Amino acid sequence: MLGVSVETIRRWGADGTILMSRSAGGQRVVAIAEVTRLLSERRRQTQDRPIVAQSARNRFPGVVTRVERDGVAAVVEVMAGPHRLVSLLTAEAALELGIEVGDEVVCVVKSTDVIVEIPSARDVRT
Repeated sequence: MLGVSVETIRRWGADGTILMSRSAGGQRVVAIAEVTRLLSERRRQTQDRPIVAQSARNRFPGVVTRVERDGVAAVVEVMAGPHRLVSLLTAEAALELGIEVGDEVVCVVKSTDVIVEIPSARDVRT
């Protein structure tokens, strides 16, 4: 779970970085709460790597105009030029991002389907 070797776990146990106990058979035992604590600390210390390339080409810089959260989901509305984009995401993600009305954001759209419709009052081409 931590992505380190057994030797590193032994060393961390010896220097107090991670708390562990011994089973009746003598094996080292690390509580899941201790693993979670260490993972959280490591995440806080790690610098996010900037995105230098991505496959999504549809990027719309805009301003958040509405945020509605409930216990599970959040709706975020963004005005990007003449376009109104609405995103449905988890409430947890919206809280982690700290999205508030007035924030500058970039909406990234990647879709597997693009539907083309023809309006009813179309001129007939000859």
